[in-house]
Amino acid sequence: MNVSQKKSKELWQSLVSANRPVIAATVFFSFVLNILALTGSLYMLQVYDRVIPSSSVPTLVALSVIVLVLYAYYGLLDHIRSRIFVRVGRRVEEALRGRVFDLMSTLSLSKTNPVGSQPVQDLATVRQFISGQGPLAYFDMPYVPLYLAVVFLLHWVLGVVATGSAIIIFVLALLAERATRAPAVAANQATMKALLMTEETRRNAEALHSLGMKGAMRRRWMALQGEALDYQTKANDAGSSYGTVSRVFRMVVQSGILGMGAYLAVKHEISGGSIVAASIIMGRALSPIEQAVAGWQNLLAARKAYERLSKLLDMVPADRERMKLPAPKGLVEVENAAIMLPGSDKPILQNINFKVEPGKGLGIIGPTGAGKSTMARALVGLLPLRSGAVRLDGATPDQRDSDEHGSLIGYLPQDVQMFDGTVAQNIARFSDNPDPEKIVAAAQMANIHDFIMRLPQGYDTPLNEGGSRLSAGQRQRVALARALYGDPVLLVMDEPNSNLDAEGEAALDKAIRAMLAKGASVIVVAHRPSALHAIDHLLVLANGQAVAYGSREEIMAKVGVRVPGPPPQGPQTQPQQGKAQVISTQAGFAVTPTGTTTRN
Repeated sequence: MNVSQKKSKELWQSLVSANRPVIAATVFFSFVLNILALTGSLYMLQVYDRVIPSSSVPTLVALSVIVLVLYAYYGLLDHIRSRIFVRVGRRVEEALRGRVFDLMSTLSLSKTNPVGSQPVQDLATVRQFISGQGPLAYFDMPYVPLYLAVVFLLHWVLGVVATGSAIIIFVLALLAERATRAPAVAANQATMKALLMTEETRRNAEALHSLGMKGAMRRRWMALQGEALDYQTKANDAGSSYGTVSRVFRMVVQSGILGMGAYLAVKHEISGGSIVAASIIMGRALSPIEQAVAGWQNLLAARKAYERLSKLLDMVPADRERMKLPAPKGLVEVENAAIMLPGSDKPILQNINFKVEPGKGLGIIGPTGAGKSTMARALVGLLPLRSGAVRLDGATPDQRDSDEHGSLIGYLPQDVQMFDGTVAQNIARFSDNPDPEKIVAAAQMANIHDFIMRLPQGYDTPLNEGGSRLSAGQRQRVALARALYGDPVLLVMDEPNSNLDAEGEAALDKAIRAMLAKGASVIVVAHRPSALHAIDHLLVLANGQAVAYGSREEIMAKVGVRVPGPPPQGPQTQPQQGKAQVISTQAGFAVTPTGTTTRN
């Protein structure tokens, strides 16, 4: 068996293997239930053939009591069987929802697999189908031949009619599946695109309204929704048409069985009780098939959800258990790293080599598009390497549990995002057991403590998704506090001063120096040199390569930029003014009078 086949067993394991005892119990209950389902027909057969001709009331009473007891057992077992599958559905979701969350968040990093919340919806679809009445029809299906055999025992003509009818209804089910397959798949694809566009529109609402894009985007969204509705309507129309034909045909067959039975009774080939018994048994024989036809759309939806979920689970293997490694000191080593964005054929960066000792800082500079942010994402383990390695005290990110690795790192991305929760929860990274002292210490180090205390509820002030009640600079400083929380051994910051004023830049410089003093490694991606006052070494990226590496003074002197002193503390700090000088053409960028690097 190959690796792909082994991986594909994960969903099957959660669905079937882990539930074998209850499935076996359901099989047994289904057997008993389908035997008990003959009670009504046998009762009517005895009433018509024995009680009425003999006019025996005691016999009628005895038969009726027996039937009531059997129906009570039937009801009890049917109730238990239904409850079993409700719990199987819940168990499947509970077993997989953590994995589904992990794969959804992991695939979101790549930007090339826009699955959105589809995995969560697929898991819910599978669970709802399992918990419904659909699977029970398939457990009853194997007993259809039993009922047909009983009808054959009553008379072979009735058996032929019943068997032919069952075959016709089954063929109708296959035709319904064939007719609905293509439009159902197309409807799902269009719905998924519409859901992704809905989320995209929500995230970019400001641009939508401020740039007059609302009408155009609404038309695109409505077109996608309309396409999904068209395909869904086509699938539903086909399914309902075959379902209607199946139901009408079943009624015709049951009436036909009565008519045929009456004809055979007139010919004295069967008794009067056999007429009613054949009709009841025929109805029971066709019931699972009709239920399957009626629930065909749900089965198709669950099957497609199962296939998509299986594929995604194969794409993102479950985290394996790893041996606990010693706590790192903060030594960062990048060895011949080649970094390629998902979906790209050409590496963004290649042959990158550098080392950052604990307690030392490195600034990464370069023109726009040089790969600085890509380098930052690879350093914290967000991007896989095509070749080479990024090591923290000798260990690559995959040698530690992802959450453990993340707890060792402080990361301030260029695009700052807040989560729906309190200020304290956001700073503490939503830890199950947050340390209030560390939360306050991180906020003080980021110089945001006083501002937080002025909020309506202080650290308990709720922030909605995106942190819209905060300014861009305030969000950046809260995100800085989040990066500093827990004393990480590696601090990686991507344009950490892009939204900061002079006071914020002074706080940033102070925080960097404090982390260096604690022995952490600090790596700063920056366009504005004011973020690099406390940094000892610089790495220059250009054209996908490291074109220069050395001490800050050496690199700045080489490229012709005056090295300013550290910013004064306090709100009066003004940006350093400097004479615009062109950096080495190999580096490919320049410094403006305000100290902002721009592309040549």
